[in-house]
This record gives sequence, structure tokens and C-alpha cells, in this order.
Amino acid sequence: MVKQGVIPDELTKPFWDAANEQRLVIQNCSVCDRLQNPPLPSCSQCGSSDGLEWKQMSGKGTIYNYCVVYDCPIASLQEDQPFNLAVVMLDEDQGIQMYSHLPGVPVDDVPVGAAVEVVFEETANGQLVPEWKVPG
Repeated sequence: MVKQGVIPDELTKPFWDAANEQRLVIQNCSVCDRLQNPPLPSCSQCGSSDGLEWKQMSGKGTIYNYCVVYDCPIASLQEDQPFNLAVVMLDEDQGIQMYSHLPGVPVDDVPVGAAVEVVFEETANGQLVPEWKVPG
């Protein structure tokens, strides 16, 4: 599945730079020690903007739920329909969810509750993006 290119902005650039190094980072508030995703200009818990940093994650998670996409409005993804779209909870938790197509998992055969690990796949413009894979 060819992924649509990602164009980082000032707020998300550290996330995408880390992805290009095959590292998964999530924004963290050092004031109240809270992870947040997607990144925001200030902490959604305590409001601090001075305490925001990027924290390295383990790259491990669990499949929480999924759906199968049959009618995607994004033209570049339509040739790959239907495809899985899974919700992954990071092992670091605190409610952090990420989404994945689950490369290698047949459509509608998603093992909910299974452990997954992050892999990085290239997009149309060369940017690496995190996806999740069931270790095999």
C-alpha cells in the first residue's frame, strides 16, 4: 500500500524527524509527566508550554480494536481497498492511541488483543511513518 506523503509542520517536525531515524517519540509534559498525542502547543492536562519535550517510546503496543475500510475518500488508497485500520494502544499507555494498516495481516483477520511492534514504512515523498506489525 503506497502511503500518502507527509509534510511536517513546526509542531510535528520532531516526531517525523525521529520516524526518519526509525524511532517512535511522543510529546511529553515534564511538568505533569503526561504523554499526549497528537502533539499540541501546550499540555492538555496542566497547560504548560515550557515543559513539552519528546520522549522515546518502546515501540510496543497492543491492538485495541479495528475496522475494515471499504470506501476510502483518499484516491491514492482506493486501489488497496478493502484494508484494515487498527487502533493500537502503546505499552506506555496513558491512553495514547495510534492507528495502523497492520502490514501483513489479512483483511478482517485482525487479532484484537495481540501484541504489536512498530515498523517504519516509506511514503510517496520519502518520509517514514510508523505502522504496527504483529511479530511473527
